[in-house]
Amino acid sequence: MTQHAPYLLIDAGNSRIKWALVRPDGTQIASGALAHVGLAGPGLAERGHAGADSRTGLPPDSLSASPPDSRPGLQPGWADWPTPRGAWLSNVAGAEVATRIAALIDAHWPQLPLTTIRASTTQCGVTNCYTTPHALGSDRWAGMIGAHAAFPGEHLLLATFGTATTLEALRADGAFIGGLIAPGWTLMMRSLGEHTAQLPTLDAARARGLLDADASTEAHRRGPFFATDTPRSLSAGCTLAQAGLIERMWRDLQDEWQVPVRLVVSGGAADEVASALKVPHTRHDSLVLSGLALIAAEDAARQGV
Repeated sequence: MTQHAPYLLIDAGNSRIKWALVRPDGTQIASGALAHVGLAGPGLAERGHAGADSRTGLPPDSLSASPPDSRPGLQPGWADWPTPRGAWLSNVAGAEVATRIAALIDAHWPQLPLTTIRASTTQCGVTNCYTTPHALGSDRWAGMIGAHAAFPGEHLLLATFGTATTLEALRADGAFIGGLIAPGWTLMMRSLGEHTAQLPTLDAARARGLLDADASTEAHRRGPFFATDTPRSLSAGCTLAQAGLIERMWRDLQDEWQVPVRLVVSGGAADEVASALKVPHTRHDSLVLSGLALIAAEDAARQGV
């Protein structure tokens, strides 16, 4: 394997799987995303559950059918790219997903080294102050590594809006001092629908439509507010609950540290929650993959390859 071979980076979250093929110098060859259903068995390409984006930039937010690869079960387009020196995986979706990802990689690149990352005490300039460092989610760990590199010398509050909403407070010196976990925006709405007798179960698509419709009117240009029907009450209430948590912790962190703190938001519901935020924030949707790239580079340097 040459020192110029790229890294295959995989971020397996609870909702979907994002991946990127990145050269050692940090330039991206390709990226994409696929739904968990796309790993359910053979014929991934034939069912069109994989989406590939060969452009440099963020993984796509939606999946689209791609022309099938000549071998069933393989990610379309992988055959056109150079063999990576290895794969680095952050997986919070469980053992079954990990097994399927490993099988998919091995089907295309037999015996390709696969490193499943775990949070550690220190790595790539970030120090983990969790009581039990390995208990921290690998996605949160990789995301902090990516953020520390993306915003050098800055104090950060990272807010990720996925299946769960997570917060990480990261000092400029790379010390992760702690975080919070709350139900995600979609999970919050679904929970209300499933556990109350008279409230509807609101999915993300419908909630987004309601928020978009309200934002288009003059009365709601400043974001969700008091609503006059149940679906809008639900979507606005859950959105503001998310935004309120973030704003409270951002202000508390600045008061505690007595320094400016950059709020960085990411995740599938970032658009919806960010629309309700009343504090400055920065959007960055590839922190986990960026962190995985740094971990891969550090591993390669340590191995001398």
